[in-house]
Amino acid sequence: MLKNTDRPERKASLGGTGKGAAEVYYVPIPDKAGAFQMATRIEMEPGATIGYHQHAEDEEVYIVLSGEGIYIEENERVPAKPGDVFLCRKGNSHGLENTGGKPLILAAAIAKK
Repeated sequence: MLKNTDRPERKASLGGTGKGAAEVYYVPIPDKAGAFQMATRIEMEPGATIGYHQHAEDEEVYIVLSGEGIYIEENERVPAKPGDVFLCRKGNSHGLENTGGKPLILAAAIAKK
């Protein structure tokens, strides 16, 4: 059983070019035998972004738990709200903006196909 860490890692930027801060609760994955490379819970502060980035060799899923924002994939922008699930396929690019006044909380996982 793998569980997220109890103590977050504070990140000044996400996705390489993101802005604003976030608390990241990583799930340590000790082996690389499975499809999942990364799993985490992210708590983005108001105004924070996950910078637009490409998934050349893997896929990523975002599950919005609370808050609101804008999800961007292949330069298309759509509202993101609790209950939304976004899947970025191999080769596509995506990002996320917290446009609300409260933290945007999401679960994220990256898997190799």
